[in-house]
Amino acid sequence: MADQAARLRQIVGSRKEQKQEETQRETGGADLPRVIAVTSGKGGVGKTNLAVNLSIALGMMGKRVLLIDADLGMANVDVVLGSHARKHLLNLIEEDVTLDDVLVHGPYGLNYIPGGSGIEKARTFSDWEQFCLLQKLAACGDIADIILIDTGAGLGKNVMDFVLAADEVLLVTTPEPTALTDAYAMMKAYSLYAKEKNLKLIVNRVYEPAESRDVVAKLEQTSARFLHMRVSCLGYLYEDRAVQLAVRHQVPFLIDAPDSVAARCIKGLTDSLLYGTQMKVSRGWKGFLQQIFHFPR
Repeated sequence: MADQAARLRQIVGSRKEQKQEETQRETGGADLPRVIAVTSGKGGVGKTNLAVNLSIALGMMGKRVLLIDADLGMANVDVVLGSHARKHLLNLIEEDVTLDDVLVHGPYGLNYIPGGSGIEKARTFSDWEQFCLLQKLAACGDIADIILIDTGAGLGKNVMDFVLAADEVLLVTTPEPTALTDAYAMMKAYSLYAKEKNLKLIVNRVYEPAESRDVVAKLEQTSARFLHMRVSCLGYLYEDRAVQLAVRHQVPFLIDAPDSVAARCIKGLTDSLLYGTQMKVSRGWKGFLQQIFHFPR
């Protein structure tokens, strides 16, 4: 697992070392792209939807963002964006296919690389095919300030490879007991294998901030006691019917419902990610009524 993680680090940033001297000379030591994995202990917690909308929000803030759909076999970025890609990552092993050929240009300057079940064949690539992928994907570091990787859910080898290769990890969970159990399992695996630990929690589908604080407190205490690993909370997203409607429309909710409470949460998460500010978003009057009348629950 560690060897594969090292190869993935090389894929997303192999050109960093060979261009480091030139970059520092031209930019005065500007930061290299942030590589952030968005993952979850189980499916169905809204990970991909969050990754897509967070990517767009970062683009709105003027960042060059590249989203890589690494949810092997269950690629859903296309679905959330309402787009269809003719080529995906696997096509890069073809000699006449360039990075530009597989890049899809989304709203607000978002670029993404579609996933596909064919990526699972990566383990059987020849040395030459791996070299082609390495050379072509290395250019990702030149076109993005932030590279977000939407991993699969769970603790499979493919998932952990991407998680361990990233500089930062955003672990998405919900308050449900099963989601918390699986989130802790991911935290445990990460604590065992990650050399540099940088993990933050995002609690999705909460009805009030106190619910998020309770979830985070439980995971923080458990992690400190049993894993000896410090974790922090990036923020939370309220339960919002606008998210469900946007998925049906196949439009990111940040665009479909820009004034929704979920959209405001995404903007709060973006500020937290970029500037380290503490997220504080209220549900507002409509959210209050939804909670009182249990709609939608």
